[in-house]
Amino acid sequence: MDEKRFERVYSQGAMQGVEIWVDKTTGVNYMFCFSGYAGGLSPLLDEKGMPLVTGKDDREDPKV
Repeated sequence: MDEKRFERVYSQGAMQGVEIWVDKTTGVNYMFCFSGYAGGLSPLLDEKGMPLVTGKDDREDPKV
């Protein structure tokens, strides 16, 4: 399997920061916060507490 499942769609900071990752299979968005050697990953939630999902139509297809 050569294709990567997760795609980083946002990044802020270097030694301390935040990244947003999208699971290309399910469309679920995750927030990764890091500081030095520590970090944490959490799904992004909408106003109803459900996982924030990016539809395939909303994502760019790099093969196009």
